[in-house]
Amino acid sequence: MPLHLSMACPPTILVVEDDSAVRRGLVDALRFAGYDVIESGCGGGVVDLAVESSVDLVLLDVMLPKVDGLTILEELRHVEPTLPVIMVTALGAEDDRVRGLKTGADDYVVKPFSANEVLARVEAVLRRSPERRTDVRGLTNNGSRIDLERREVQRNGDVACSLTEREAAILRYLAVNRSRAVDRDELLHRVWGLDPKGIRTRTVDMTVARLREKIEPDPTQPSLVRTVRGKGYVLGDDVEVDS
Repeated sequence: MPLHLSMACPPTILVVEDDSAVRRGLVDALRFAGYDVIESGCGGGVVDLAVESSVDLVLLDVMLPKVDGLTILEELRHVEPTLPVIMVTALGAEDDRVRGLKTGADDYVVKPFSANEVLARVEAVLRRSPERRTDVRGLTNNGSRIDLERREVQRNGDVACSLTEREAAILRYLAVNRSRAVDRDELLHRVWGLDPKGIRTRTVDMTVARLREKIEPDPTQPSLVRTVRGKGYVLGDDVEVDS
């Protein structure tokens, strides 16, 4: 019997499995249960796919071509610390299961498994996982509001200035990841869409500086977008997020 999903929008599950028969079985079972499903047959590009698709959970095989599942898990935990991940491991691979749990996997299933077991574990992990913000409409701080949909900075009910699309994207990304400092390379990758490897540029710093001129009461002492020395940028503790 399919699961009863009470959410207005069904959760999206990313299935990463190189065995096409196993992957098809998982995808069919999840879709029959009411989930939206995205699938991948290899480890390459999984982190980007998970982030860009705003998935709610990842079913991740350990043994994958190109990049193994445990390496992908480590990368996911750096980029999306709260994203639920269930590892799929081979029978008897205890070391993989232990390492996966220590790295931050929420649960694991062992091959061979039944569809009912997988569905039960997915439902349990989603039920106990905190709801993740997938979008942000605005930010409020000290009487000022930043409307990210209109890309406007509003003070005392009036529009003080407008933001560029990239400036709004930086604020949105910091808000979605407000539990940690986001480094410049990650912003360059996620907001600009550039591969930071081998690139030496101050584009991120210059854009943040211009953004602060627009949104900070005192740009010399920023409180909305703070710098964490040696780590990157983080949204200020007093900023309220409207998601």
